[in-house]
Amino acid sequence: MTTEAWPTTARLDAPRVLERIASITGVRLILEGPAPGGEVGAAYVRWPDGRRSVLTTARTRSAALVDRARAAGVPTPRHELTARVDGVRVVVQQRLPGAPPSQLDAVLVWQMLRINEQLAGVLAGEPDPRPAELYLTSDGPGFCLHEPLSGHGRRAARLLAWVREVGADGTHMVGDDLTHMDFHPGNMLFSEGRLTGVVDWDGAQRGDRHFDLVTLLFYLRAQAPGLAGPVEERLGLISPRRRRAYWAHMSLRQVDWSIRHHDAATVDRWLTVAEGGMASA
Repeated sequence: MTTEAWPTTARLDAPRVLERIASITGVRLILEGPAPGGEVGAAYVRWPDGRRSVLTTARTRSAALVDRARAAGVPTPRHELTARVDGVRVVVQQRLPGAPPSQLDAVLVWQMLRINEQLAGVLAGEPDPRPAELYLTSDGPGFCLHEPLSGHGRRAARLLAWVREVGADGTHMVGDDLTHMDFHPGNMLFSEGRLTGVVDWDGAQRGDRHFDLVTLLFYLRAQAPGLAGPVEERLGLISPRRRRAYWAHMSLRQVDWSIRHHDAATVDRWLTVAEGGMASA
């Protein structure tokens, strides 16, 4: 069962944030209502001139990477205003047309695979930053926490032991691709069957685009396993070691977050998906 012993991430308090933005910048945005989906939350807002945008929080400065993705042909929202509100970075970004899909289908998966291809090599030639950390042997910054799994029960503890075993063979992701890091259908916008936007680039970084395909596969196995074939085929091109490391990260991330923020049924669902990947890794 979930427990209040572990730290949780607060959801966006849009009215308070808009008041603070007004006091900091002098720009008074009008709240239209909550945006659908998301774990931390987002809100629709309107500028004084009538333009409509989206208010979100952000862990990192991702605007430059969002711009690089857009230059590669990926539909991404422009950042229109950023501010720090009570120690938290908030972003007002362009509102793109469309909405997250209400139903998954093969056309959606194909379009996401195409987006993934467009991000290949986008950061080649850029100065090499520190390799992306997968947090397989130590806690991440507010996610991928290890202790919640160790105290949740035998299944979660067994998963954690496997994650750490995988981590002993390396805990970093390298590459010249632009990785979204949360590449699942809920962060895609569609209109009339066409992908019109990719949102929530908060965790984006340099790495291996196949990591995003493992993320997509994780969600498809939970929601629409019959659509996973093309993703599995693409992942057959990378080494078992890389696929195992990426699966371990996703397993840790989803199960930890569910323990701290959701109910027992959700935890069990993600544990089942994680265990399926462990068996084939």
